[in-house]
Amino acid sequence: MKYLFALFVALLSNSASFSQDIIKQMPAGFDSVRNNIAHAKIDSFNYKSTTVGTTRQSLIYLPPGYSKKKKYPVLYLLHGIGGDDKEWLRGGNPEIILDNLYAEGKVEPMIVIMPNGRAMKNDSATGNIFAPDKVQAFATFEKDLLNDLIPYVQKHYPVYGDRDHRAIAGLSMGGGQSLNFGLGNLDKFAWIGAFSAAPNTKTPEELVPDPAKARQDLKLLWISCGASDGLITFSKRTHDYLVKNDVPHIYYIEPGVHEFKVWKNGLYMFS
Repeated sequence: MKYLFALFVALLSNSASFSQDIIKQMPAGFDSVRNNIAHAKIDSFNYKSTTVGTTRQSLIYLPPGYSKKKKYPVLYLLHGIGGDDKEWLRGGNPEIILDNLYAEGKVEPMIVIMPNGRAMKNDSATGNIFAPDKVQAFATFEKDLLNDLIPYVQKHYPVYGDRDHRAIAGLSMGGGQSLNFGLGNLDKFAWIGAFSAAPNTKTPEELVPDPAKARQDLKLLWISCGASDGLITFSKRTHDYLVKNDVPHIYYIEPGVHEFKVWKNGLYMFS
């Protein structure tokens, strides 16, 4: 976080160019397990969702050296339309990437919540994942997140309760959710990241109706995508609007398509 804050300040001082020359790719092998370092604990919990009317499950990353006596920042990390709460673990190795970042002293310890962003009673990624009710469930998750999940996490885990210590980020459909929910609730989130945001992303005018407020409230707005991703237009139109309205952000385009190689790198640099 210290590194990214310095990077953000540097971009603020040169906001006209939004240069990405100083950003580095995730080093080769950084998503591979290192045996001689401390490792996190991956656990799960159930929470009552008044939004959905059922009990829902979420995964949680507890950082190396986790202690209930210490308070932590929290990142809500969201999956794509074909995934669930386990998608990041299956394809993205977030626990390995973060463990390695901690080992090198590049991030502060944080708790990471990996929920199921499909807020409906049958929230499994089965059948027609593009069915209208399943697509709508991704929008409904905003209420579940704000009214059910975040309050549960605040009550049961030692996390800070203020926006300055709360982040939201995601891949594809989850990237769109992160922009929609994060920018739509700047009183709740100060750190927002979208990796290959999908068509569920609201228009830039809806996302940032008040550029002055966004400039004042955001600590980091991150948008990244693969250069050959067919969905890149949703990231670019947001970027273009932010540039036009002088809202500082990081826009990072790298070689790749709609794939975990790009999303891993986005998580590495955003974290």
